[in-house]
This record gives sequence, structure tokens and C-alpha cells, in this order.
Amino acid sequence: MRTRKARRTVVTGIGVVAPNGNNTEAFWKRTHEGMSVLDRVTREGCEHLPLRVAGEVRGFEAVELIEERFLVQTDKFTHFAMAAADIALDDARLGRADYEKSPFDVGVVTAAGSGGGEFGQRELQRLWGQGPTYVGPYQSIAWFYAASTGQISIRGGFKGPCAVVASDEAGGLDALAHAARSIRGGAGAVVVGAAEAPLAPYSVVCQLGYEDLSTVEDPTRAYRPFTSEACGFVPAEGGAMLVVEEEQSARRRGAKVRAELAGHAATFTGAARWEESREGLAQAIIGALREADCAPDEVDVVFADALGVPAADRAEALAIADALGAYGKRVPVTAPKTGIGRAYCGAPVLDVAAAVLSMENALIPPTPNVFEVCHDLDVVTGSARPAELRTALVLSRGLMGSNAAMVLRCSTDPRT
Repeated sequence: MRTRKARRTVVTGIGVVAPNGNNTEAFWKRTHEGMSVLDRVTREGCEHLPLRVAGEVRGFEAVELIEERFLVQTDKFTHFAMAAADIALDDARLGRADYEKSPFDVGVVTAAGSGGGEFGQRELQRLWGQGPTYVGPYQSIAWFYAASTGQISIRGGFKGPCAVVASDEAGGLDALAHAARSIRGGAGAVVVGAAEAPLAPYSVVCQLGYEDLSTVEDPTRAYRPFTSEACGFVPAEGGAMLVVEEEQSARRRGAKVRAELAGHAATFTGAARWEESREGLAQAIIGALREADCAPDEVDVVFADALGVPAADRAEALAIADALGAYGKRVPVTAPKTGIGRAYCGAPVLDVAAAVLSMENALIPPTPNVFEVCHDLDVVTGSARPAELRTALVLSRGLMGSNAAMVLRCSTDPRT
């Protein structure tokens, strides 16, 4: 019998802005259909750069979604986060009437890797080309990786515990864990997640220093993890925000409990040391399972990190086997991000969103553009796989060496 936690953290709202959809419904439809939206980079100023393929968010009109006073202060990565937060709050049915009498009960946590590159580039170009008097006053805050947390908090009137997590791509999962700790510490709700906008020319040039970045020109071949054709990862913009709450308070106000954040653990193994990440990721999985009081054979699906680098893919496959034993060869593994790209800190939060939706719909989404797997894993390819899903494991690693794992429980799981 699973020990009941005094203050459990549950997901009540999901908001997504991603290359395959500017809302949660569109994201899920294209995710479970296995649609790939990877395409040639179209951003002005990137035409001559070696990066050819990326996951771009298209049709996103920030001016229609965000007030002008916030638009002028913020970069695109914050626009994505604010829009996703709005969707998540609406989904959770958490309005001002629910918290305006106790705004200190609601906090905000985000993770960020690249910050506001587009805003920063524009202001620096004005500095170099026209002089310091042409640089706007918001340059000092818009580029900053903490901007999304601050602006979501200010805009929503949330005065509870706020934080920013900086731990590589794995920061997306670490932010959710931080939010869960805030809930256990007494917070009623936290708006949490990550969104990135790394496709401005300045940001792309910075990423060209990553040896693991794919520069393949064919969108169908640029990002193929777990295959003999693996040649690196494709970057993406966008991300997801969630509303997480203390379970009993969520149920009292009539919110739909969608899943539980049941367990998390993180390790560090050093930049690009992919062989060593095997042990680090395995230990993160073991730690997350322990916190969730979850046996290895209770995991129904794994959402893989899927970097697309041969050494990293091999390390991840071995880590899954190390942590889950012989069951690791049979558990279904998926990586929907191969159809949209890796949105850095936003990538694992998008995976968490997809995992919750998978459990709700009893459907494991496929891994786009991946066909012949060369590792001892049951990777879901081709089309979605129907399955009864009660427990999902989400994995993430950062290029600088962070590893994280998170266990999610279905809201209807009798073990909860």
C-alpha cells in the first residue's frame, strides 16, 4: 500500500505554445498523430548560418494576447511563457476570484536557458549603430532569464513563493520539483514551467558552439535519436506552463485533478560526458522512483531525453536498463520532441504535458522521423500505441551535465 503524502502536488492546468500548436489541444492532436513540423529556419538574419532546421512557433501573435505595457518590456521567450500561463490558468479554472483574497498562496517558478536573445540583440545593435541614448530602459531586464517569472507574477498578481531554476535543459523538470516543494511548504498553487526563444541570429550563433547541434539540411533526417543516423539535435522555441496545486485545496474548489507529480530526482555528471551520464541518469531515475514509492515495473511509459547523439543515446538506453532492470527493455519509450525539436528548458515540460495527456487519453504518442532503432529499447514509432497508462517517467539531460527524472501518476490511479 502506497503511503499517502500529507500535501500532494497535482496538475490542474496545462498551457502550451509549441511549434506544432499554439494551444494545448492543437499540440496534443499533432503530437499523438506523430506529425513532424521541423522545417528550414526562416528567421531573418539566420539565412547564412550553418543551422538549417529548427522547430519554429508559427502564427503566434503576441499583440493579440498580451497587453502593450508588458510587450515593450519583454522578449519573445516571456511572451510564450505568459501566453502559456494564461492557457494553463484558464484550464485550471483558477481566476482572480480564487486567489485575490490570498495572493501570497500562489507562486511562480520558471526555468530558462537562453533568456531574451532577440530583445538583447536588437538593443545592442542600437547601442553599436546609434549610441547609448537609443537603448531602451528594459534592456536590463528583458534579456534576463528570470524575466518570465517576474512578469507572470506581476501580471497575475501572484505574491507567493517565486523562483527561477537554472540547470540546463533538465531545469524544466527541476522547476516542477521546486514548485512541488513550495506546495509541501504551504503554498496553495504554483504557475510553473518553461519557454524558450533561441532562434534569433545572436542566439543561434551562440548555439553553434554546441558540437551536438545538428546542421543537417533535410528536416526529416536532422533529428533521429536512437538510430544509426543520429546526428545531433534540432533546437526549438516555445514551451509549456502548468498550474500545480495542493490536492485537497484543488478538489475543494472543484478543479479537475489531471495527474500527480509523484517523484523527482536530479544529478550532475559534467558537460558532454555522455558515457558518465549513464550512471547519473540511472541514479536520477532510481531516486525519482524511490520518492514516488514506485516499483520499476509500475512504469507504463518513458518519455526519453533523446538527444540524438550516438554516445548520449547509448548512455540513455543503458541508464533505463540499469534503473528498470530487465523491464527497461520492454517498457514503451517515446520522444515526441523529434517532431518539434528540443526547446531546451521547455522540452521536458512539453514532455510532462504530453505525458499527462497520454495518460488521460490512454495513448502513447509516436516518435516522428524515427524508424529503425539501433538500441535495445521498445521505442514507439510510426503511429500512436493504445495503452492503459497509470504511471509515466519523464527524463531530461542538459548539455552542461544536469540529469533529471520525474514520475507522474494518473489522477485515477488507485495507488494514489
